[in-house]
Amino acid sequence: SQSGETIDTLEAARHAARQGSQVLAVTNTVGSSLAREADGVFYTHAGPEIGVAASKTFATQMVAQELVALYLAQVRAAKFPEEIAEVLADLDELPAKVARAIASEDRVGAVAERLADARDVLFIGRHTGYPAALEGALKLKELSYIHAEAYPAGELKHGPIALIEDGVPVVAIATRCHVYPKMLSNIQEVKARGASVIAIVTEGDTEAARLADHVLEVPETPELLSPVVVTVPLQLLAYHVAVLRGCDVDQPRNLAKSVTVE
Repeated sequence: SQSGETIDTLEAARHAARQGSQVLAVTNTVGSSLAREADGVFYTHAGPEIGVAASKTFATQMVAQELVALYLAQVRAAKFPEEIAEVLADLDELPAKVARAIASEDRVGAVAERLADARDVLFIGRHTGYPAALEGALKLKELSYIHAEAYPAGELKHGPIALIEDGVPVVAIATRCHVYPKMLSNIQEVKARGASVIAIVTEGDTEAARLADHVLEVPETPELLSPVVVTVPLQLLAYHVAVLRGCDVDQPRNLAKSVTVE
């Protein structure tokens, strides 16, 4: 919880405590209710986040939970020390990779012009690309008020593909990973039905770029850490679309930074 005050998160933590579970809070706010009530606290120390839509706090929470998972792997001897050291080295490289992703903002802004007048936008991804797609869709609807939904790409033929028609924008998370070939197939499926595809790809990729209408590149990142980097152009895309539509990106309508009532 960024604020440590969101009521549904607090109630979930309290319920877990009543069942005898130990509660670890991951929050950006020192001394918050969640921090005080939890058995332990992992402060993300992302600094103040003024905008309602979370960006840097989303990234730092992902990294914090990765560190928790690594610690548990260490104390449970579930991974060799060399494996843990390798992941820690990958984590050390994330700030530079995020900076490179931010540096692509001009390209993101150009792609945003293609979405500014869209009525609906679909996001698709597989494995770690799916939660990244969820974040992209959430940010777009929060900031620009465009109807946006994310779907697991493997579920397209179970219903969502019926929404595809000529000109519908589809944002596909297609970075290199073990499900990359299947994402290429999904891009072909939506393209064949008239979709305009914006693909998030690994730097230097040519296969997905050949299939997509527009491409946003991100640095190559290990699969389990890739959402930290992939979500950056998605958040920037939502920002630029919102600006083009004249929306208040810091204070979107009907939203609050912390939801303190049910």
